[in-house]
Amino acid sequence: MRRSLARSIIALACAPLLALGAFSAAHAQDTKEPHAHGDKEIQADVQRHRAMAAAHEAAAKCLEAGKGHDQCVKDLQAACKGLAIGKYCGMKHQH
Repeated sequence: MRRSLARSIIALACAPLLALGAFSAAHAQDTKEPHAHGDKEIQADVQRHRAMAAAHEAAAKCLEAGKGHDQCVKDLQAACKGLAIGKYCGMKHQH
């Protein structure tokens, strides 16, 4: 009796999780990528990512050279103008 009660309780506890998993899987199959890109758009994204990476690498080298945080952020902002969203070229981290 106790085993069957314990199994019933476990089954009832797991049922919502299983239902949620099934719903999530069904929803994932129904939705398509909202921003599907063609080859041209993908290549443009690749170039933007490379330009952002180059700007961040230059900012890292600026800091290594001891030019100071404010100057390096200013240079980063100039390099990323029109390229990325936000003040930190698409990346902000803790200090």
